[in-house]
Amino acid sequence: MKKHLNLAGFVIALCGAILFSTKAIFVKLAFHSTHTDAVTLLSLRMLFSLPFYVCIAFFVSRREGVVSISPKQWFLIALMGIFGYYVSSLFDFIGLQYVSAGLERLILFLYPTFSVLLNSFMFKAKINKIQFIALLLTYLGIGLAYYGEFRVDTSNPNFFFGSLMVFLCSITYSFYLVGTGRLVNKVGATRYTAYAMLFATFGIFLHFIITKSITQFVFTPMLISYGAVLAVVATVIPSFMISNAMKKIGSNNVSIITSIGPVSTIIQAHYILGEKIFTEQIIGTILVVIGVLLIGWRQTANNN
Repeated sequence: MKKHLNLAGFVIALCGAILFSTKAIFVKLAFHSTHTDAVTLLSLRMLFSLPFYVCIAFFVSRREGVVSISPKQWFLIALMGIFGYYVSSLFDFIGLQYVSAGLERLILFLYPTFSVLLNSFMFKAKINKIQFIALLLTYLGIGLAYYGEFRVDTSNPNFFFGSLMVFLCSITYSFYLVGTGRLVNKVGATRYTAYAMLFATFGIFLHFIITKSITQFVFTPMLISYGAVLAVVATVIPSFMISNAMKKIGSNNVSIITSIGPVSTIIQAHYILGEKIFTEQIIGTILVVIGVLLIGWRQTANNN
């Protein structure tokens, strides 16, 4: 059923997108202030998020009339949580150690285009003319912004490695989104999200236990604070806001509004982290946002 845009839904979606965009800022600040590593910071983020998702999973599972989940669906939920969310988050946090928050958000914002390509390759969904133009604009924008960033950040020896990590994050996250699109209608959006996040948390904690020694690690108050802020401000609160906005105005309208994400991150990175804003980045961002908006607009048109 088509849902029309209203002020409350618009404001909630916009605030949720802006809060989501603070993730890269908090991660960069945490790396600079605490000199921690990606696995530790990601583990702390999920540790503080865990109680919220446990509560959600518990209450949703106790609702009357809840359809049981088949073994195959459990396997797919686990696969999406571990491979899609855990792996993509790990790639993202590693990449943020070496590239700017603005570039990270632009590269990560390729995931809608990868979702289109995955649906075309895996499910034989035809790429139409509008989508093809959107793909060209998006990749042209990323290429332009990337060139400008490389020209500015010439002294960074890990620039290409960090870019590759964020690029892989965008690809794996698109797998998560495509899988989610096939499962949420069968399992339920809230229940699926809670269970997938629990599986992702299990993968992250297992990674931490295998690679780190808890007894030798010092969890400073500052590090714990960044983990809590990442969990609550940049993860849990915006996830609920986006879910609420989807109920009010529909997923397609929300996906279009959240295109503000890269712009929000770039502005925050400039004023909070002191990152430079340059011409190639501005033009590249505009092209990427237009490309994603075209994809969202086409999906909306197809659903009308």
